[in-house]
Amino acid sequence: MKTICYLRNGGMVLSLLYQKVLEAFRRIQKNIYATPIQTSRILNNISQQEVYLKCENLQRTGSFKFRGAYSALSNLTPSERKKGVVAFSSGNHAQAVALAGKLLGIKAVNCMPSDAPKMKQEATKAYRAEIILYDRLTENREEIAQNLQETYGYSLIPPFDKEEVIAGAGTATLELLQEVPDIDTILVPIGGGGLLAGTAIAAHGINPKISIIGVEPELANDTYLSFQAGKRISIPPSSTIADGLRTPCSGELTFPIIQKEVSQIVTVTEQEIRDAVLFAFTRLKIVIEPSGAVPLAVLISGKLRSPSSKVGVILSGGNIDPLSFHKTLS
Repeated sequence: MKTICYLRNGGMVLSLLYQKVLEAFRRIQKNIYATPIQTSRILNNISQQEVYLKCENLQRTGSFKFRGAYSALSNLTPSERKKGVVAFSSGNHAQAVALAGKLLGIKAVNCMPSDAPKMKQEATKAYRAEIILYDRLTENREEIAQNLQETYGYSLIPPFDKEEVIAGAGTATLELLQEVPDIDTILVPIGGGGLLAGTAIAAHGINPKISIIGVEPELANDTYLSFQAGKRISIPPSSTIADGLRTPCSGELTFPIIQKEVSQIVTVTEQEIRDAVLFAFTRLKIVIEPSGAVPLAVLISGKLRSPSSKVGVILSGGNIDPLSFHKTLS
Protein backbone atom coordinates (compact mmCIF):
# COMPACT_ATOMS: atom_id res chain seq x y z
CA MET A 1 0.00 0.00 0.00
CA LYS A 2 3.05 2.23 0.33
CA THR A 3 2.96 2.98 -3.40
CA ILE A 4 -0.58 4.37 -3.16
CA CYS A 5 0.55 6.71 -0.39
CA TYR A 6 3.49 7.84 -2.53
CA LEU A 7 1.12 8.72 -5.35
CA ARG A 8 -0.68 11.22 -3.15
CA ASN A 9 2.56 13.14 -2.71
CA GLY A 10 2.69 14.38 -6.31
CA GLY A 11 6.02 14.44 -8.11
CA MET A 12 7.95 12.63 -5.41
CA VAL A 13 6.36 9.33 -6.37
CA LEU A 14 7.90 9.04 -9.81
CA SER A 15 11.43 9.57 -8.52
CA LEU A 16 10.97 6.95 -5.81
CA LEU A 17 9.42 4.36 -8.09
CA TYR A 18 11.91 5.00 -10.89
CA GLN A 19 14.74 4.29 -8.45
CA LYS A 20 13.12 0.92 -7.75
CA VAL A 21 13.20 0.12 -11.48
CA LEU A 22 16.89 1.02 -11.61
CA GLU A 23 17.59 -1.11 -8.53
CA ALA A 24 15.70 -4.03 -10.06
CA PHE A 25 17.68 -3.70 -13.29
CA ARG A 26 20.98 -3.84 -11.40
CA ARG A 27 19.73 -6.90 -9.52
CA ILE A 28 18.56 -8.89 -12.55
CA GLN A 29 20.67 -7.63 -15.45
CA LYS A 30 23.10 -10.57 -15.50
CA ASN A 31 20.29 -13.13 -15.49
CA ILE A 32 17.90 -11.77 -18.14
CA TYR A 33 18.16 -11.49 -21.89
CA ALA A 34 18.51 -8.02 -23.40
CA THR A 35 15.79 -8.84 -25.92
CA PRO A 36 16.07 -7.54 -29.48
CA ILE A 37 14.15 -4.62 -30.97
CA GLN A 38 12.66 -5.38 -34.36
CA THR A 39 11.43 -3.00 -37.07
CA SER A 40 9.34 -3.59 -40.21
CA ARG A 41 8.77 -1.40 -43.23
CA ILE A 42 5.41 -3.01 -43.97
CA LEU A 43 4.26 -2.41 -40.40
CA ASN A 44 5.40 1.20 -40.63
CA ASN A 45 3.46 1.61 -43.88
CA ILE A 46 0.28 0.04 -42.50
CA SER A 47 0.32 1.97 -39.24
CA GLN A 48 1.77 5.19 -40.65
CA GLN A 49 4.14 5.17 -37.67
CA GLU A 50 7.80 4.38 -37.12
CA VAL A 51 7.47 1.26 -34.97
CA TYR A 52 9.98 -0.46 -32.69
CA LEU A 53 8.98 -3.89 -31.36
CA LYS A 54 10.52 -4.92 -28.03
CA CYS A 55 10.55 -8.71 -28.42
CA GLU A 56 9.94 -10.01 -24.91
CA ASN A 57 8.62 -13.17 -26.55
CA LEU A 58 12.34 -14.01 -26.74
CA GLN A 59 12.94 -13.44 -23.02
CA ARG A 60 13.79 -16.36 -20.73
CA THR A 61 10.64 -18.48 -20.17
CA GLY A 62 9.17 -16.79 -23.25
CA SER A 63 7.79 -13.63 -21.67
CA PHE A 64 8.61 -10.41 -19.81
CA LYS A 65 7.38 -12.06 -16.61
CA PHE A 66 10.84 -13.44 -15.85
CA ARG A 67 12.04 -9.89 -15.18
CA GLY A 68 9.55 -9.30 -12.38
CA ALA A 69 9.79 -12.79 -10.93
CA TYR A 70 13.58 -12.75 -10.69
CA SER A 71 13.46 -9.22 -9.30
CA ALA A 72 11.12 -10.31 -6.50
CA LEU A 73 12.80 -13.61 -5.63
CA SER A 74 16.31 -12.16 -5.69
CA ASN A 75 15.19 -9.54 -3.17
CA LEU A 76 14.06 -12.10 -0.55
CA THR A 77 15.93 -12.49 2.73
CA PRO A 78 17.86 -15.72 3.44
CA SER A 79 15.08 -16.79 5.82
CA GLU A 80 12.38 -16.19 3.19
CA ARG A 81 14.37 -18.05 0.56
CA LYS A 82 14.64 -21.07 2.83
CA LYS A 83 10.85 -21.28 3.30
CA GLY A 84 10.01 -20.98 -0.41
CA VAL A 85 7.47 -18.99 -2.43
CA VAL A 86 3.93 -19.36 -3.74
CA ALA A 87 2.49 -17.69 -6.82
CA PHE A 88 -0.72 -17.76 -8.86
CA SER A 89 -0.81 -17.44 -12.63
CA SER A 90 -2.35 -18.75 -15.85
CA GLY A 91 1.11 -19.63 -17.08
CA ASN A 92 3.74 -17.01 -17.88
CA HIS A 93 4.26 -15.78 -14.32
CA ALA A 94 4.19 -19.39 -13.10
CA GLN A 95 6.99 -20.32 -15.49
CA ALA A 96 8.95 -17.22 -14.53
CA VAL A 97 8.69 -17.90 -10.79
CA ALA A 98 9.58 -21.54 -11.38
CA LEU A 99 12.78 -20.72 -13.29
CA ALA A 100 13.76 -17.91 -10.91
CA GLY A 101 13.28 -20.32 -8.01
CA LYS A 102 15.38 -22.97 -9.73
CA LEU A 103 18.22 -20.52 -10.42
CA LEU A 104 18.18 -19.14 -6.88
CA GLY A 105 17.61 -22.46 -5.11
CA ILE A 106 14.16 -21.48 -3.81
CA LYS A 107 11.19 -23.86 -3.68
CA ALA A 108 8.35 -22.57 -5.87
CA VAL A 109 4.67 -23.53 -5.70
CA ASN A 110 2.30 -22.26 -8.40
CA CYS A 111 -1.50 -22.12 -8.36
CA MET A 112 -2.63 -22.46 -11.98
CA PRO A 113 -6.15 -22.63 -13.46
CA SER A 114 -7.04 -26.07 -14.77
CA ASP A 115 -7.76 -24.57 -18.20
CA ALA A 116 -4.32 -22.95 -18.48
CA PRO A 117 -2.55 -23.94 -21.70
CA LYS A 118 -0.96 -27.38 -21.30
CA MET A 119 2.31 -26.09 -22.71
CA LYS A 120 2.54 -23.52 -19.90
CA GLN A 121 1.71 -26.15 -17.28
CA GLU A 122 4.35 -28.54 -18.63
CA ALA A 123 6.98 -25.80 -18.88
CA THR A 124 6.34 -24.83 -15.25
CA LYS A 125 6.79 -28.45 -14.16
CA ALA A 126 9.97 -28.70 -16.20
CA TYR A 127 11.50 -25.96 -14.04
CA ARG A 128 10.87 -28.25 -11.01
CA ALA A 129 8.05 -26.19 -9.54
CA GLU A 130 5.05 -27.69 -7.80
CA ILE A 131 1.68 -27.01 -9.47
CA ILE A 132 -1.70 -26.82 -7.76
CA LEU A 133 -4.61 -26.68 -10.22
CA TYR A 134 -7.87 -24.85 -9.48
CA ASP A 135 -11.14 -24.05 -11.27
CA ARG A 136 -11.11 -20.37 -12.19
CA LEU A 137 -14.94 -20.30 -12.34
CA THR A 138 -15.58 -21.68 -8.84
CA GLU A 139 -12.37 -21.15 -6.84
CA ASN A 140 -10.40 -18.08 -5.79
CA ARG A 141 -6.68 -18.28 -6.58
CA GLU A 142 -5.74 -15.60 -4.05
CA GLU A 143 -7.43 -17.55 -1.25
CA ILE A 144 -5.69 -20.78 -2.26
CA ALA A 145 -2.30 -19.06 -2.31
CA GLN A 146 -2.98 -17.31 1.00
CA ASN A 147 -3.87 -20.61 2.67
CA LEU A 148 -0.61 -22.14 1.43
CA GLN A 149 1.29 -19.07 2.60
CA GLU A 150 -0.19 -19.32 6.09
CA THR A 151 0.30 -23.09 6.31
CA TYR A 152 3.88 -23.35 5.07
CA GLY A 153 5.30 -19.85 5.57
CA TYR A 154 5.84 -19.24 1.86
CA SER A 155 6.44 -15.72 0.57
CA LEU A 156 3.70 -14.65 -1.83
CA ILE A 157 4.91 -13.58 -5.29
CA PRO A 158 1.81 -12.17 -7.03
CA PRO A 159 1.89 -11.74 -10.82
CA PHE A 160 1.65 -7.94 -10.76
CA ASP A 161 0.68 -6.36 -7.43
CA LYS A 162 4.12 -6.20 -5.81
CA GLU A 163 6.66 -3.37 -6.08
CA GLU A 164 9.59 -5.62 -6.99
CA VAL A 165 7.52 -7.31 -9.71
CA ILE A 166 6.36 -3.98 -11.16
CA ALA A 167 9.90 -2.63 -11.09
CA GLY A 168 11.27 -5.72 -12.81
CA ALA A 169 8.67 -5.42 -15.56
CA GLY A 170 9.74 -1.83 -16.13
CA THR A 171 13.27 -2.86 -17.04
CA ALA A 172 12.11 -3.89 -20.53
CA THR A 173 11.32 -0.23 -21.21
CA LEU A 174 14.69 0.86 -19.82
CA GLU A 175 16.34 -1.30 -22.47
CA LEU A 176 13.99 -0.05 -25.18
CA LEU A 177 14.72 3.60 -24.45
CA GLN A 178 18.46 3.00 -24.13
CA GLU A 179 18.43 1.82 -27.74
CA VAL A 180 15.72 4.16 -29.14
CA PRO A 181 15.72 7.22 -26.82
CA ASP A 182 13.42 9.41 -28.94
CA ILE A 183 10.34 7.17 -28.81
CA ASP A 184 7.27 9.29 -28.05
CA THR A 185 4.58 6.61 -27.54
CA ILE A 186 4.67 3.12 -26.01
CA LEU A 187 1.89 0.51 -26.44
CA VAL A 188 1.58 -2.08 -23.67
CA PRO A 189 -0.78 -5.05 -23.08
CA ILE A 190 -2.78 -5.08 -19.84
CA GLY A 191 -3.53 -8.02 -17.57
CA GLY A 192 -3.31 -6.96 -13.94
CA GLY A 193 -1.36 -3.83 -14.90
CA GLY A 194 2.14 -4.73 -13.73
CA LEU A 195 3.77 -4.33 -17.13
CA LEU A 196 1.81 -1.17 -17.88
CA ALA A 197 2.65 0.41 -14.52
CA GLY A 198 6.30 -0.60 -14.76
CA THR A 199 6.53 0.72 -18.32
CA ALA A 200 5.02 4.05 -17.32
CA ILE A 201 7.37 4.45 -14.35
CA ALA A 202 10.47 3.61 -16.41
CA ALA A 203 9.47 5.74 -19.39
CA HIS A 204 8.44 8.80 -17.39
CA GLY A 205 11.51 8.50 -15.19
CA ILE A 206 13.48 9.13 -18.38
CA ASN A 207 11.08 11.39 -20.31
CA PRO A 208 7.76 12.53 -18.77
CA LYS A 209 6.45 13.50 -22.21
CA ILE A 210 6.26 9.93 -23.53
CA SER A 211 2.65 8.84 -24.07
CA ILE A 212 1.86 5.47 -22.48
CA ILE A 213 -1.11 3.60 -23.95
CA GLY A 214 -2.51 0.40 -22.45
CA VAL A 215 -4.28 -2.20 -24.57
CA GLU A 216 -6.87 -4.78 -23.49
CA PRO A 217 -9.15 -7.28 -25.21
CA GLU A 218 -12.76 -6.09 -25.40
CA LEU A 219 -13.72 -9.30 -23.59
CA ALA A 220 -11.36 -8.51 -20.69
CA ASN A 221 -11.78 -4.74 -20.39
CA ASP A 222 -11.65 -4.31 -16.61
CA THR A 223 -8.86 -1.70 -16.69
CA TYR A 224 -10.59 0.21 -19.50
CA LEU A 225 -13.78 0.36 -17.39
CA SER A 226 -11.80 1.26 -14.27
CA PHE A 227 -9.90 4.00 -16.12
CA GLN A 228 -13.18 5.53 -17.29
CA ALA A 229 -14.84 5.26 -13.87
CA GLY A 230 -11.85 6.47 -11.86
CA LYS A 231 -11.96 3.43 -9.59
CA ARG A 232 -11.13 -0.28 -9.79
CA ILE A 233 -13.89 -2.33 -11.40
CA SER A 234 -14.00 -6.13 -11.45
CA ILE A 235 -15.49 -8.17 -14.29
CA PRO A 236 -16.57 -11.85 -14.53
CA PRO A 237 -14.03 -14.42 -15.77
CA SER A 238 -13.25 -13.75 -19.42
CA SER A 239 -13.21 -16.12 -22.40
CA THR A 240 -10.74 -14.05 -24.47
CA ILE A 241 -8.11 -15.97 -26.44
CA ALA A 242 -5.55 -13.73 -24.73
CA ASP A 243 -5.37 -16.07 -21.72
CA GLY A 244 -2.66 -14.05 -19.99
CA LEU A 245 -4.95 -11.00 -19.87
CA ARG A 246 -7.96 -12.63 -18.19
CA THR A 247 -7.30 -10.98 -14.82
CA PRO A 248 -10.74 -9.75 -13.65
CA CYS A 249 -9.46 -6.60 -11.92
CA SER A 250 -6.35 -4.44 -11.98
CA GLY A 251 -4.16 -4.34 -8.89
CA GLU A 252 -4.40 -2.16 -5.81
CA LEU A 253 -0.84 -0.99 -6.44
CA THR A 254 -0.90 -0.94 -10.24
CA PHE A 255 -4.15 0.95 -10.83
CA PRO A 256 -3.20 4.23 -9.07
CA ILE A 257 0.01 4.29 -11.09
CA ILE A 258 -1.97 3.69 -14.27
CA GLN A 259 -4.39 6.49 -13.35
CA LYS A 260 -1.56 8.93 -12.88
CA GLU A 261 0.91 7.98 -15.61
CA VAL A 262 -1.08 6.41 -18.50
CA SER A 263 -2.56 8.53 -21.30
CA GLN A 264 -5.33 6.21 -22.49
CA ILE A 265 -6.62 2.63 -22.59
CA VAL A 266 -7.61 1.09 -25.93
CA THR A 267 -9.49 -2.19 -26.50
CA VAL A 268 -9.25 -4.64 -29.40
CA THR A 269 -11.58 -7.37 -30.64
CA GLU A 270 -10.87 -11.10 -30.71
CA GLN A 271 -10.56 -11.00 -34.49
CA GLU A 272 -8.12 -8.09 -34.32
CA ILE A 273 -6.01 -10.12 -31.89
CA ARG A 274 -6.04 -13.12 -34.25
CA ASP A 275 -5.11 -10.86 -37.16
CA ALA A 276 -2.15 -9.53 -35.18
CA VAL A 277 -0.87 -13.04 -34.35
CA LEU A 278 -1.16 -13.95 -38.03
CA PHE A 279 0.54 -10.72 -39.15
CA ALA A 280 3.43 -11.28 -36.74
CA PHE A 281 3.95 -14.81 -38.06
CA THR A 282 3.54 -14.20 -41.80
CA ARG A 283 5.00 -10.69 -42.16
CA LEU A 284 7.35 -10.22 -39.19
CA LYS A 285 8.42 -13.90 -38.97
CA ILE A 286 7.95 -14.00 -35.20
CA VAL A 287 5.67 -16.07 -32.99
CA ILE A 288 3.72 -14.23 -30.30
CA GLU A 289 0.87 -15.40 -28.11
CA PRO A 290 -2.50 -13.57 -28.27
CA SER A 291 -1.76 -11.74 -25.00
CA GLY A 292 1.42 -10.31 -26.51
CA ALA A 293 -0.35 -9.43 -29.77
CA VAL A 294 -2.87 -6.90 -28.44
CA PRO A 295 -0.66 -3.80 -28.82
CA LEU A 296 0.26 -4.90 -32.35
CA ALA A 297 -3.47 -5.27 -33.03
CA VAL A 298 -3.94 -1.58 -32.25
CA LEU A 299 -1.42 -0.62 -34.91
CA ILE A 300 -2.58 -2.85 -37.75
CA SER A 301 -6.27 -2.07 -37.09
CA GLY A 302 -5.63 1.69 -37.23
CA LYS A 303 -6.86 2.35 -33.68
CA LEU A 304 -3.85 4.43 -32.62
CA ARG A 305 -5.19 7.97 -32.47
CA SER A 306 -2.18 9.54 -30.78
CA PRO A 307 -0.11 11.83 -33.07
CA SER A 308 3.13 9.86 -32.83
CA SER A 309 6.26 9.58 -34.90
CA LYS A 310 8.14 6.79 -33.08
CA VAL A 311 6.13 4.09 -31.36
CA GLY A 312 7.51 1.43 -29.03
CA VAL A 313 5.54 -1.80 -28.67
CA ILE A 314 6.07 -4.34 -25.90
CA LEU A 315 5.45 -7.81 -27.35
CA SER A 316 5.02 -9.34 -23.93
CA GLY A 317 5.22 -13.07 -24.67
CA GLY A 318 5.43 -15.92 -27.15
CA ASN A 319 4.12 -18.91 -25.19
CA ILE A 320 1.46 -20.40 -27.43
CA ASP A 321 1.12 -24.17 -27.93
CA PRO A 322 1.07 -25.55 -31.49
CA LEU A 323 -2.62 -26.52 -31.46
CA SER A 324 -3.77 -23.11 -30.21
CA PHE A 325 -1.45 -21.43 -32.69
CA HIS A 326 -2.96 -23.45 -35.53
CA LYS A 327 -6.50 -22.58 -34.42
CA THR A 328 -5.61 -18.89 -34.14
CA LEU A 329 -4.08 -18.80 -37.60
CA SER A 330 -7.02 -20.71 -39.06
